Amino acid sequence: MPTLTVNRRSVTVGDDATILEACRVAGVEVPTLCNFDGLEPWGGCRLCVVDMSLRTWDDDWFKMVTACNHPVEEGMTVVTNSDRVVATRGVVLDLLLARCPETPLIQRLAREHGIEETTYQRNPEPTDCILCGLCTRVCDHIGVSAIASVNRGWGREIAPPFNEPPPDCVGCLACAEICPTDHIKFSTSSTVRTIWGREFEMLRDPATGEAVITKAQAEHFAKRSGVPMSYFEMSDRSKRLKTAKTFEELQVVK
Repeated sequence: MPTLTVNRRSVTVGDDATILEACRVAGVEVPTLCNFDGLEPWGGCRLCVVDMSLRTWDDDWFKMVTACNHPVEEGMTVVTNSDRVVATRGVVLDLLLARCPETPLIQRLAREHGIEETTYQRNPEPTDCILCGLCTRVCDHIGVSAIASVNRGWGREIAPPFNEPPPDCVGCLACAEICPTDHIKFSTSSTVRTIWGREFEMLRDPATGEAVITKAQAEHFAKRSGVPMSYFEMSDRSKRLKTAKTFEELQVVK
């Protein structure tokens, strides 16, 4: 288990830990927009940059890296608030504020770094999409891959193929729920859910009539996991009641 120094605080972490995880153990906050504990690190937003140095390097030799996907090493020194780190984060947030000038999350992070107004030209068509990639990565992670990053440069966006209702989408809402800015819109009723221009039939609990998940989502996970469809038709409350009843009927073996 390697021991390293984060802002002059000594911490010991697991062998496969990242610098970001070491910072958290040390109680040092490092901002990030594209990191999520359930997904592989990506290093896309560049907001979690830190300065790091190895004990075999010269004392004044530091390298700037993304903390979320850089592994720790024994004797490593990490500085999260050096002048160039703070300046780099400021540039990232300045650019994001130009792209998303009306997004509360970006406004807050920018203010925390002393930026009230962007120094770049504001996006004439403001968006809440910060291109963090969380939505596409979680969609890939669950084996659906209904949306992706398309185009390049200023025209880059997250979209389904040909900007048409995605045929592979199952209406699970994973993309919308993981989005840090609530950019992905959807609606859900007791019978229908709409997202990405598609409508999905909702499965309803046979016992309570409560809407549970979409039929397409249940079919996807039933096929992938081998769990029968009937399991997905039950709400969490019904599952708990069924489990409680099962325990009541169990006979205690003495």
